[in-house]
Amino acid sequence: MTRYTQESREKVRDAIDFAELVGARTELKRSGTNRLQGLCPFHEERTPSFGIDPVEKLYHCFGCGAGGDVFSFVMETEGLDFGAALEWLAERAGVELERESEDPRDAAKRARRDRLLALLERTAAYYVRVLWESREASGAREYLLGRGLDEATLREFRVGYSPSRWDRVLMASRTAGYTEQELLAAGLASRSRDGTGLFDRFRGRIMFPLADERGRVLGFGARSLGEGQRPKYLNTSDGELFHKGRIVYGADLARAAAAKAGRVVLVEGYTDVIALRQAGVPEAVCSMGTALTPQQVDALARLAPKVLFCQDPDAAGQKAVGRGLEGLAEHNTDRRTGTKVDFRIVRLPAGRDPADVVQAEGGEAMRRLLEAAIPVPHYQVERALEGDLTGTDARDAALSLAAEAIAPLGPSVLRSELVKLVSDRLNVPATLVESVIADPARRRRAAQAAEQAATERRKREQAAARRSGAGPAGRRGARPTGGHGAAPHGVRPWEDDPPPWDDAPVVHDDPGPEEGSRGPNGAHKVLDRREQTERAFLAYCLALPDEGERRLAGTDLDELFSAPTTRRAAEYLRGRLRTPAADLPPGDEPLARLVAELVIRAGQLEATPAKLELEALQLDLSRLERLMAGARVSGGEGMRELATQRQVVLDAIRHRLT
Repeated sequence: MTRYTQESREKVRDAIDFAELVGARTELKRSGTNRLQGLCPFHEERTPSFGIDPVEKLYHCFGCGAGGDVFSFVMETEGLDFGAALEWLAERAGVELERESEDPRDAAKRARRDRLLALLERTAAYYVRVLWESREASGAREYLLGRGLDEATLREFRVGYSPSRWDRVLMASRTAGYTEQELLAAGLASRSRDGTGLFDRFRGRIMFPLADERGRVLGFGARSLGEGQRPKYLNTSDGELFHKGRIVYGADLARAAAAKAGRVVLVEGYTDVIALRQAGVPEAVCSMGTALTPQQVDALARLAPKVLFCQDPDAAGQKAVGRGLEGLAEHNTDRRTGTKVDFRIVRLPAGRDPADVVQAEGGEAMRRLLEAAIPVPHYQVERALEGDLTGTDARDAALSLAAEAIAPLGPSVLRSELVKLVSDRLNVPATLVESVIADPARRRRAAQAAEQAATERRKREQAAARRSGAGPAGRRGARPTGGHGAAPHGVRPWEDDPPPWDDAPVVHDDPGPEEGSRGPNGAHKVLDRREQTERAFLAYCLALPDEGERRLAGTDLDELFSAPTTRRAAEYLRGRLRTPAADLPPGDEPLARLVAELVIRAGQLEATPAKLELEALQLDLSRLERLMAGARVSGGEGMRELATQRQVVLDAIRHRLT
């Protein structure tokens, strides 16, 4: 792994506007001299419990326990490790990172990756030029503009066109110094059947760059234009850089908008994403593939806590919803994931995708559909109640399937609404619906029967399709004419190619919960009174750094601090009370979280030397009680002396409190 110098890390830390960075995720308001607060971006809440210190660039939530420094924040929100978070911030701030001595093998891997990324970026820029400057791409332009997409938005997504000539990218890349192995590794070239030569993988297609969350092009999705050009969509194959199951198309452009909106809109196609952004819904993305992978669900969770799944109501759309729900269920039940996803379903008009809706009715109509998104259980109940419900068996099956969807819900308004919906639709008493909900065996049998019936129906449909010779239905929409890639040896170059590219205390004043805190995964961690006291003392030391340094310097930390976490924090803070975030060791998240919590607490205190003295007495009282407990276990030796000392400290505390 690449290691960067400490000086580089400090340059990045100094260059970042932390309030602006966090403000893209949640609205912040001033609360004290060096504190901003807002709703926590890591869990749902109505009352702000999240705060940042914009100077020290630390954050902490007293509700869920999330906290750390500027690097931790990016690691949590962007799903990156420390090195990648540092690089992400350096790129944002325009800081050039300096590397420490690097293993030659790691240096070679990094250099190769950088070259492949540069090759893909150059190629993406070339495809954009071809789309807007070449005669051959007129059909592609006509198709895209005919779907209501404007040039400015298409350029924002770097949509391009690959010329039909077999070696345009190949030859230009070689001229620029790239090897055949690099072209193959980047997914831009394919080897001929006999293995003797290379040719451009993408020819005569509309090109959609597939970028990571930082906007770096990793591959391409290529759409055909002609009727005879197969497959309709051709993607970069999985390789060194590109992994289809990790890509969420448009995430780099949607990130800021999704954070502010608190939601991300998941659609089916590239043009749907582009159309929604153009129509004023910039938080739109789409997944790569027919089912959401765990990595994609994680990526969606990092974008926003709510996902609106926008699929048309045809059979293919319903299958896509089902596969998405499977991925969501895995994510929400995985204890290792911190943020749960509120998944909702958007019901589109029959036969229309989001781009169709925007083109026909405008962005406002699409936004109304998004606002009407329904919770997953509501969607599942509606699905159960679809179709012919005239027969007794059909009504029983629908009742059981609807009950299966309602059963996991606890007492809530939604549960009551769904029970009433089933009761009204099937014209049965609500008490009957409740009784079926309470009968898991019946629900299970009905679900199995419904699945078996669906399987039989699919088999019949496939058999009928084979008998009729019909192929799978294609995507709706006009099919423009245009050039398509031919065999490498039979393609004539077009005359107007643009050049491929230019090389140019007892009751403390702190705001946190005294009984404990919640970790990012929602688990409640109870802090005992001793650890509360230790944290309060350190917070006052931070609030009064001169007096705090004097006290920490003359303290036996091992004797005074019983909790390992606070002892480590005290050891780290000794000599650093004025710059507590400057030397946080990379990768030590527990320490970063605790230091951040203490700094945020300190920012809310009305600290005085007298209050710090009171906290010091509380800490000394905790030390003496711990020693007395140990003395009792060992036979009581020294108990009288310890009790006398304890009484002296108690008297001093009472004196200061009166």
